[in-house]
Amino acid sequence: MTELKNLERELRRFRGRLLAAALFVLLAFGLLASRLVWLQVYRHDDLALQAEANRITVVPIVPNRGLIVDRNGLVLATNYSAYTLEITPSKVEADLEPMIDALGQVLDIQPRDRRRFKRLMDESKSFESLPIRTKLSDEEVARFMAQRFRFPGVDVRARLFRNYPAGESASHLLGYIGRINTAEKQAMDEWDEDAQANYKGTDYIGKLGLEQSYERELHGVTGFEEVETSAGGRAVRRLRSHAATPGNTLVLSVDMRLQQLVEQLYGERRGALVAIDPRTGEVLSFVSKPTFDPNLFVDGIDVDSWRELNESIDKPLLNRALRGTYPPGSTYKPFMALVGLATGKRTPQQAISDPGYFWFGNHKFRDDKEGGHGMVDMYRSIVHSCDTYYYLLANDLGVDVMAQQLAPFGFGQITGIDLEGEVRGILPSTAWKKRAYRKPEQQRWYAGETISLGIGQGYNSFTILQMAQAMATLAAGGQRHKPHLVKEVLDVVSGQKRPVAAQPLEPVVIQPDHLAVVHHALVGVNIEGTSATAFRGAGYVAAGKTGTAQVVGIKQNEKYNASKMAEHLRDHALYVAYAPAENPRIAVALVVENAGFGAQSAAPIVRRVFDYWLQGLYPTDDDIAAVQQGQAPVPVKPPVPVSQRPPVGLAAMAASVPTAASPAVAVPVAAPAVAPAAMPVILGSPASRARP
Repeated sequence: MTELKNLERELRRFRGRLLAAALFVLLAFGLLASRLVWLQVYRHDDLALQAEANRITVVPIVPNRGLIVDRNGLVLATNYSAYTLEITPSKVEADLEPMIDALGQVLDIQPRDRRRFKRLMDESKSFESLPIRTKLSDEEVARFMAQRFRFPGVDVRARLFRNYPAGESASHLLGYIGRINTAEKQAMDEWDEDAQANYKGTDYIGKLGLEQSYERELHGVTGFEEVETSAGGRAVRRLRSHAATPGNTLVLSVDMRLQQLVEQLYGERRGALVAIDPRTGEVLSFVSKPTFDPNLFVDGIDVDSWRELNESIDKPLLNRALRGTYPPGSTYKPFMALVGLATGKRTPQQAISDPGYFWFGNHKFRDDKEGGHGMVDMYRSIVHSCDTYYYLLANDLGVDVMAQQLAPFGFGQITGIDLEGEVRGILPSTAWKKRAYRKPEQQRWYAGETISLGIGQGYNSFTILQMAQAMATLAAGGQRHKPHLVKEVLDVVSGQKRPVAAQPLEPVVIQPDHLAVVHHALVGVNIEGTSATAFRGAGYVAAGKTGTAQVVGIKQNEKYNASKMAEHLRDHALYVAYAPAENPRIAVALVVENAGFGAQSAAPIVRRVFDYWLQGLYPTDDDIAAVQQGQAPVPVKPPVPVSQRPPVGLAAMAASVPTAASPAVAVPVAAPAVAPAAMPVILGSPASRARP
């Protein structure tokens, strides 16, 4: 018997299922609608911003670094653009080393390039783009781009590079830029937000010299570019941009022709020279020899070049003008004479009988002239550089009086020049010795230690910059200025110049009659004294003092013999001077390391410096070669006008108004002479030998 279907029951089941399905669909659509409302209404602003961010990439535009020019507009630091092959390690899909090997089959990649890249990887994060080859030619760029598909994570970028056209000239003064390292990145984390934002996209920063101390002026203001990108991250079009503002131009007080002249005169010898305008504190020349090529550091110096510089016995990376310290030798005597006059321990006419030595206890302090100088007053003590006179004076003054009276001249003090890393040197005193040593017996000051201080030996240790500032103070009659290398800052957008005003310091008060005595003696040094030969026939009157500083001690029963000593143990040659004597426009201090007599090796350099600055004359090649050998106190051939000797490797900036798009600079030539500053009134209330 066949059972008939219960249609009513089947219909109810169907309707129930249909209702359940309808409810499910309605619930699903309800959920979708509620989610849509949530996303489109409540989350609209946030999601729209995220979508826009996915579509638009903000790319920082690194500004052109500011130029550095000398006082006459000669360009000392500039920029150029070049292609760089860069790898982003986090985007490399295959193993890095095999990929670099494959790159080496397309482009020339040297072992030094690999070593530099590895060092950069150790200092950087994996998502940063790191250069493996710089300065690609157009042919190399085309060759790589044809096979770019083979190397994900590798790209060619156009970047700006720093260039120092004069090469090794003025390297310690200019410094260099280099890639920002880990320590510098950590230091940047402490900067305020605006300063950090200004360095987005920047890979390089000033490392030394003016590049470091004027980093904020030179860097400029970072711009940005909004770029629309595809889903694959490729740039589609540029939406808008804000141009970067180039860094400002530094106009230095330094004369680059003079700088190169001094470096030539030193030749292969080591030493330092600082020339200052005593009226303003402007540094006219700032030389440290030997020099180095700052261009080596821009791309990241290779291991061999670094080892050569770092391990050289001549220490080319040492800024001798700023960080090298030397005993001043007999160049200290004019300042000692002023202290003797100010304290009443000496009068100009008071004379001593010099037997050629000074006994203190059981120690014999020798004079350079065997048999002595006979009767010596203050004038003769400076002109003929009598050691015995200053042994006696130091003994009469005592170490603390000397320190108190000489500190105002800047000895053993930070000058505040606009370079980082300046050292203080040592102006000894009983308080200094207690701070410098730990053991009680070492902290005690012994009377015998005072004697050699009078001739600029013993614990005395100053920088050439300090000696130049002291001589500039003496030339200005006690007026002091903070030495500075930047004459003015040129805003490349507005074209306005911000002069670096001379910063007067508290003057050293010197009685006019005391100053006249020492001034007369310093002029006598160049007329009838130790440096008379070097200034024979000069077209001006200069004031100066030679000095020879002992490097190692000599036993009592021995005599100094340079030929029997290692070159690095021989005496240093020093000289300090200013000119013209009655209206000083330049003051100089220099040292030629291990060169012996100041009159033979140092004073001839200053003669050429003064000829250049005061008369516009440049020595001939034959004369320069003779000075390098210490064989030409006076010019061997007549000097020629400066215009006949253009600077090496340098070109002048165009004299047009600078703009952000085309930064140019109009720079004045060396300032003409002006009247000297008014002279204020009232200064007052270890080795055992030195030679002139």
